[in-house]
Amino acid sequence: MYIWIRFDFRGGAVTIVSLAHDVLICLGALSLANFEFSLPVLAALLTVIGFSVNDRIVMYDRLREIRAKRGEKGVTFAQQVNLAVNQTLSRTVLTVATVAMSAATLFLFGGTSLEGFAFVVLVGALTGTSSTVYVAAALDVDWSAWTERRRATRVGPVARVGHGALRR
Repeated sequence: MYIWIRFDFRGGAVTIVSLAHDVLICLGALSLANFEFSLPVLAALLTVIGFSVNDRIVMYDRLREIRAKRGEKGVTFAQQVNLAVNQTLSRTVLTVATVAMSAATLFLFGGTSLEGFAFVVLVGALTGTSSTVYVAAALDVDWSAWTERRRATRVGPVARVGHGALRR
C-alpha cells in the first residue's frame, strides 16, 4: 500500500507479486530442509518481507530520481530501470552480505531454537535481493511495455466500447 501511494499502482502491484515470490521460496526451502513452522520462523518471514520492501523502496526511489533527470531524453523505461538497479546493486549486495554473515553465524552457533529463524533469514535475504532484480524490475518493465503497446494500438478518436464494438 505504501509503495502504491508513494510511487504508483504498478510499483505496488509488482512489489506484492515479488513479496509473494520471496515468502513462497522461503516456505519451500523451509519445507525442503525439514524445519517446522514456529513463531521464530514467522518472525523471520516478517523480517524478510520488511527487508524486501526496503530493497524495493530504495530501487523505486532511485528510479524516480533517474526519471526526473533523464525522463524525456530518449532513454527508455527499461534503460532507466536497468540504471536504477545497477546504481543500487552495490548497496544491496553489501547489505545482503552483512545479513547473510549474521544469519549464517546464528544458524551455526545459535542453537536449535534459532536454526529455523536463521535459515529463513538467510534464504530470504538472498531471495529478496534476486527478486528485486529479476522479478520486480522485470515485471515493472514488462508491464510498462504492455501499457505502451496498448496505448499505441489506440488510434485517434476510435475507441473500444463494450465487447469489441467500435465507436467514432
